[in-house]
Amino acid sequence: MRVVLTGGGTGGHIYPALAIAEQLKTDRPDTEFLYIGGKRGLENSIVPETDMPFETLDITGFRRSLSADNIKTVLRFLKGVQASSELLEKFKPDVVVGTGGYVCGPVVYAAHKLRIPTLIHEQNAIPGLTNRFLSRYVSTVAVSFDGTQDQFPKAKRVMYSGNPRATTVHRANAAEGFRLLGLSQGTPVVLVVGGSIGAKAINEAMLQMVTDIVRMPDVHFVYVTGKRYYEEAKRSLEEAPWVMPSNLHVLPYVERMPEVLAASMLVISRAGASFLAEVTSLGIPAVLIPSPNVTNNHQEVNARALEDDGAAIVIAERDLSGESLLRAVEAVVQDEYLRLRMAECSARLGKPDSAAVITAELRKLAVRAQAIRRGAL
Repeated sequence: MRVVLTGGGTGGHIYPALAIAEQLKTDRPDTEFLYIGGKRGLENSIVPETDMPFETLDITGFRRSLSADNIKTVLRFLKGVQASSELLEKFKPDVVVGTGGYVCGPVVYAAHKLRIPTLIHEQNAIPGLTNRFLSRYVSTVAVSFDGTQDQFPKAKRVMYSGNPRATTVHRANAAEGFRLLGLSQGTPVVLVVGGSIGAKAINEAMLQMVTDIVRMPDVHFVYVTGKRYYEEAKRSLEEAPWVMPSNLHVLPYVERMPEVLAASMLVISRAGASFLAEVTSLGIPAVLIPSPNVTNNHQEVNARALEDDGAAIVIAERDLSGESLLRAVEAVVQDEYLRLRMAECSARLGKPDSAAVITAELRKLAVRAQAIRRGAL
């Protein structure tokens, strides 16, 4: 099978696409890929690290207010459709997969015009503008959160698939996570993370809470500041008038996050959809601080979905402090019954077979398209 993947801007759009590719490669090693990304997104640093052919388009998103820039966006979209058509006609894919971000728009729309089967994957509980637009044109819409299927009323077919990133992380080795952290296997680990860049509000609350983690001496805190905030956090800790707690590990970034996640008993984080898929695939309780600075406040909707099912405690950023964070952490760490119940609820929400569900749908779409071309349907 020949597959075009497109998704860009953030890791939350890129890693699900790569997880789908990984599953397809596992099922059929002879599968061929082309990844089409935007010129400005993280895909430019992430995708080239794979052995996948990579092409880019110059594409931007619409501003939500009246702006002359929107005229440029329309022109870039039309040019993007033409460029995508040329790439698709040259590569001749059996199916095109979009996992979000502005770049999906022209690529998936061009595939529709060329009558190539298409699937888009929506990571969030509230769909993005690009996927809303594309849903009426694609063969299948796959959603991460069960119950959000009705968000795409104009789609031909909507399926609950979960997030394919869950499949990748579900395979992670906890023993390797403990080894990477230099901890003995079975050490209770609380992972604090704000994403690859970091989250200022989480960092501030964590720095306020640091002096109190000595009240949990058997628990090891892995505090991932994000690259942007590492030097500032390190300096604050070094200049503080108290001794650094021995049960604190401060890092700018974790290269092998799946293994570290697998070794964790509790996660404190934002509520990006792909990261939540990773957390639930491993059945980890979470304290979530959704970012208020995202479109449609979708992170809070993501987080509340876990909270409603008993898998997470949610703290709104406006209510976040060292004290409120400490209360939430102690509530989970010190109550084994609550922790085990949250872990069970988290695992029930996890969908570790997500990538396999999506790739099965892709094969069906490809087979049907081939049958139509042969005149068998």
